[in-house]
Amino acid sequence: MGSFSIWHWLIVLVIVMLVFGTGKLRNVGKDLGGAVKGFKDGMREGSTDAPADQGKIIDGEAKRDH
Repeated sequence: MGSFSIWHWLIVLVIVMLVFGTGKLRNVGKDLGGAVKGFKDGMREGSTDAPADQGKIIDGEAKRDH
C-alpha cells in the first residue's frame, strides 16, 4: 500500500480527460487559479486594513481602552 506509480497517475489523467474533455479541464484550471489569486490578494489587503481602535474581550464582554 505505497504511493501510486507514474503509470497509475497517467491512467487516471487519461480517464479524467475522456470524461470531462480538455476544454472543461482548462476552464476549471483558470477558475481555480483566479480563486487562488483572489484569496492571496484578499489576505494581503486584510493584513493592512487593521482597525486602529481595537477592543479587548474580558470575561465575555468587550472592553475598550480609553
